[in-house]
Amino acid sequence: MANTPTPPPQSRSAKRHESHLGRSYAAFIQHLGEVGKFEPGLAECAAVSVINALLHRIQPTEAKDLTAQLPRKLVEFLPKEGQQAGRDYGRSRADFLRVVAEDLRKDASEVEGLVRAVFQGLREHISEGEAEDVESNLPPDLQDLWRRTQ
Repeated sequence: MANTPTPPPQSRSAKRHESHLGRSYAAFIQHLGEVGKFEPGLAECAAVSVINALLHRIQPTEAKDLTAQLPRKLVEFLPKEGQQAGRDYGRSRADFLRVVAEDLRKDASEVEGLVRAVFQGLREHISEGEAEDVESNLPPDLQDLWRRTQ
């Protein structure tokens, strides 16, 4: 059995930073659960699925700007830059809901409430300017869904 080197201990600053990242993510997920009235596990899965689908529908530069305002720990669950943004740009609301439903293994008729809750939590987390930029990148029927969270 080979000796595995022990990683160097983390500095206090690194530990505080890691703790902050975890709290920021936990607060975001808790807020989504409160908004949507669902369990933390579903809130986490819904956040990743909906935000991933959203990133697929906006321009790459806008996806990068949006991602910059998300909790870093959440970003770790999303596809890396360049792998998602703009790929499905311009698709319909029905397609968006279908993609989320498939990802969450739910019926498409069940996910609109989840999408609304994630959109609302996301809009409350990002700047108003960023929310407007995201909206302007969406097709009209998705803009309507995004606006209904206000």
